[in-house]
Parts: sequence; C-alpha cells; structure tokens
Amino acid sequence: MESSVNSEDADVQQERGSEILLKALQLKSVDEIPKIQEDVAKRVIVILRVTPLAQKNVEELKGAVEQLYEFATSIGGDIARLGEERVVITPPGVRIWRGSLTS
Repeated sequence: MESSVNSEDADVQQERGSEILLKALQLKSVDEIPKIQEDVAKRVIVILRVTPLAQKNVEELKGAVEQLYEFATSIGGDIARLGEERVVITPPGVRIWRGSLTS
C-alpha cells in the first residue's frame, strides 16, 4: 500500500543506525518535492508513483522529475524510471542497476 508523501516521517531512520528505509509514495503536487528530498537525504530509498501528478499536469511532472534528478545527482544518489508510473530515488551509496537479465 502506498502512502501519501506527508503521511509518514523518516525520523525513525535515525533510530535504526545504518539501516536503509524504503518508502513507496505518491507524488500529487510539486509542493511535496522538498519532503522527498529530505527523506532521500536521510538515507531513505523512495519509490515514487508519479501518475497522480501526471494526470493533473504533465509539464509540472517533467519539472518535478528534473528537479529530483538534479538533487539526486548533486548528493551522489541515483534516480531511474520504473515503468510508466514510477520513479525510484536512492541516497548516496545506493546505485540502481540498469543492465538486462538476458545475455
């Protein structure tokens, strides 16, 4: 089950030491971008369902993804698309494999 960006806080992460938390969230507005960036900065991997924003405004979605891309690369993280509806953003030290399962 996916939760809204504002429904949970990553403060639990600080209590768990070196563990990495994964959150599945929905992007409904560009106003949620700072919270997503905060989570990734706290070593949270975010799987972001972008369909809600895409249904409202495709141009805003493009800008939001570009902003997240610039953020992820600036902190040494990674970002990739997962199909048509999702994007995964990782903190520093977590890389996304982009290979193929077939040889």
